[in-house]
Amino acid sequence: MPADLTGKVAVVTGGASGLGAATCRALAAEGVRVVVADLDEGGGTAVVNEVGGRFQRVDVASYEDNVALMQSAVDNEGGIDLVFLNAGVATFTEPGAPFDPERYRRAMAINLDGVVYGAEAALPHLQARGGGSIVATASLAGLTGVPMDPYYCANKHGVVGLVRALGPAWAAHGVRVNAVCPGFSESKIVDPIREHIAAAGLDLIPAEVVADTVLHLFAGEMSGECWFIQPHRPPAAFAFRNVPGPGQTTGPGPTTTEEQ
Repeated sequence: MPADLTGKVAVVTGGASGLGAATCRALAAEGVRVVVADLDEGGGTAVVNEVGGRFQRVDVASYEDNVALMQSAVDNEGGIDLVFLNAGVATFTEPGAPFDPERYRRAMAINLDGVVYGAEAALPHLQARGGGSIVATASLAGLTGVPMDPYYCANKHGVVGLVRALGPAWAAHGVRVNAVCPGFSESKIVDPIREHIAAAGLDLIPAEVVADTVLHLFAGEMSGECWFIQPHRPPAAFAFRNVPGPGQTTGPGPTTTEEQ
């Protein structure tokens, strides 16, 4: 990694299991002090017992909880340098099934609002530290359409758009913002569809591969990038195509369009 993370302080949401727990382990191995944040107190405490640091119960869907989480990290650890906004849920809504607004709202609140709230709550503390880095967990579902879970797809597209916009905006203030976009990875979120994934002949991405990518983004200099992670190929920044520009005008009257 380009930068030494030793002595940094990191906050990891969804840190009690899966990608979050693997990232807590990877951070601790690099000498980072970790605040493990999750609703799962038992799982979070187990991770803390393994890697050190401190557990804090948090509901990422609450802005007030996010503010309290970041303030507690500052009060107890002296500041914040790194933030991994990882907490997430799936809906796996069957096409044509009755719409469940509560299930929809829960997914949007955790997957998208939780990233917005966490980033905004962390920003002043990262600035007070002289700068820092935020990584959010998006998904390949944030880069393409996913008919099997359209609302998860929608909120992950929201995370991707947020990161691409905040990246250059906040870099000017010393805070870098990036995202990881893994495919099917080893975590609780895939438990309901493990058999389908295996039947399709797909390999799950080890959580450690995602964790290593998060640390790479923490230690680098990039901002506003969304890194895809797929089995058996190196992670890399996704190359977004530019949107078409204005068409050519031929003088007064309507604008003509060019074929793309």
